[in-house]
Amino acid sequence: MIKFVQLSKSFGKTRVLNELDLSINKGERIALVGSNGAGKTTLIRCLLGEYTYGGSVLIDGKVPREFRTDVLKHIGFVPQISPPLKIPVAQLVNYVANLCDCDGQKIIDLIEELGLRYQDISHLPFVKLSGGQKQKVLISIALGRDADILIMDEPAANLDPEARGTFFKLLAKKMDNSIMLISSHRLDEVAPLVNRVIEMDQGNIVLDDVVADTVDLSSTLYCQLTINRDDQAFSKAISQWHFSSEDNHHWSGQISGPDRLRFLGVLSRYAAVISSIQMNENHDKTT
Repeated sequence: MIKFVQLSKSFGKTRVLNELDLSINKGERIALVGSNGAGKTTLIRCLLGEYTYGGSVLIDGKVPREFRTDVLKHIGFVPQISPPLKIPVAQLVNYVANLCDCDGQKIIDLIEELGLRYQDISHLPFVKLSGGQKQKVLISIALGRDADILIMDEPAANLDPEARGTFFKLLAKKMDNSIMLISSHRLDEVAPLVNRVIEMDQGNIVLDDVVADTVDLSSTLYCQLTINRDDQAFSKAISQWHFSSEDNHHWSGQISGPDRLRFLGVLSRYAAVISSIQMNENHDKTT
């Protein structure tokens, strides 16, 4: 359980968090949303024990800043901005495995499951990887440990659609026995992943609401699209989702169920050329 009591934080004369009271329990998947400067990242940094603050923060009754080593063993963290680490990926994986007493091979397996060839990147400095590659490595490190608290700041922002689908299925395996705190600027990006929404604005919690928990994170949508004319921009956009077509008028492919809002957002840009959309959901319980 996570508990914030009268949590306050200021930088100089600027109040960033304003006496927040908040409790989070196992099994809750929370979307922490709000604009830049709302206080989301500062809240997370206090939870990780990185800042001093007013009030109190407790994780299973322990103060993160006083018991950082013990507390952080239970936390998997995916930052929005990747750290500028110059060490090779293999050294990073080994360091995390030794520090957290976890199986390094499990992290490697997740890296591969997310679409990277570990052998191709293991010798590269982490800082030299692309944005998407860094994100996949960081997600693998967070999920490859036996962490029961997952804190993720825009975790899927740099992932391709196929990797996003894999990421959602990996989260599905942990959803019942962990706490997930997912920070994002946009609710529609994370809405299918969560069962509670907390919105922040200028250091205050302005919304705390339970939401419908109906989307299967392991589901797949099989889609067929028909367009009324050739459109190069549409073809390029839909090809990035690995859709295919034999005549440039009828397109087919599949997307992850939790990605439906993101996908429909892409389609909305081409409403003038789309004449029909058909989606059928399949629930994959084997992955």
